[in-house]
Amino acid sequence: MNFSWLPTASSDRDLTVSRVFRPRLLALTRRTLIAALALSGCYRGPPASQFPSADAALERMHATYACSRGLQGEAKVEFARGVGRMRVNMLYIAMLPDQVRFDVYSQLGVVLSTLTSDGKVFALRDFREKQHLYGPASACNVERFTQVPVPPHALTQLLRGEAPVLVHGPSTASIAWEKGRYLVTISGKHAAREEIELEPAPADWALPWQRQRLRVRQVLVEQQGIELWSAELDGHVAASTARPRVDPDGLAAPIPPSGPPCGAEVPRVVRFEADGRVTLQNQEAFHNPPLIEGVFSQQPSPGFSVRYASCGG
Repeated sequence: MNFSWLPTASSDRDLTVSRVFRPRLLALTRRTLIAALALSGCYRGPPASQFPSADAALERMHATYACSRGLQGEAKVEFARGVGRMRVNMLYIAMLPDQVRFDVYSQLGVVLSTLTSDGKVFALRDFREKQHLYGPASACNVERFTQVPVPPHALTQLLRGEAPVLVHGPSTASIAWEKGRYLVTISGKHAAREEIELEPAPADWALPWQRQRLRVRQVLVEQQGIELWSAELDGHVAASTARPRVDPDGLAAPIPPSGPPCGAEVPRVVRFEADGRVTLQNQEAFHNPPLIEGVFSQQPSPGFSVRYASCGG
């Protein structure tokens, strides 16, 4: 796995925190767990009020997160491919539709790299190589950080807890209740296929489907029968709206939140899989953060080499 955008370290402790999240069911694959639950009969039955169609469920999913324009958070991230492992700390901002900023830093607070994408231009500042990469804000460039081919708009939605949805017609999406969750299956253009697993929030189980808030638990995207990537979302908790940003010197007016009050749930853990696995564990997260001008772009630092980053380069 290519970790060239991160500094090397003499030991894991140089790039990680003292306690790193490890899934409690690490020894079990997802399929093994599903099989075990099916045999034990531990799946919960469907709510009394069920969604009449896939599009009705997707509309409720969108409504669940409608108050959130974006998310600001602090997280611990583990990159894994084969026997390679890299653990880092990260500050991030992800705003709809496709603006992101990731600041990776050591446990000593030293910034190691910064990735920005304003929806048009991607930039990656690598402090180890003293290199500034820039190029189009495409999935393959953002993949330099994520290590999975997730487009920026999909990444922003998933961090907020919402699933990206393939463009589709009314007759190309279906819904079924399977193994304690709704399974929405979508057929898109160019032989694309998506599965989205949804479940009602526990407090909404007895409500009419029109009032149920939905949690996204799993997203899988395929093309021509080949899995491109999948994401698993766990540990949903309610998040609050970010506070206004206040100038400590009192010289500038406070910057208000970038959206309305919002208490939608966000996943504590987002686990991406493609050729490798990227696990993001939120330490804290806030909806609709105040935004400083230029936060999603960056210029080369003095002494840094500058290189254009095409998808093949």
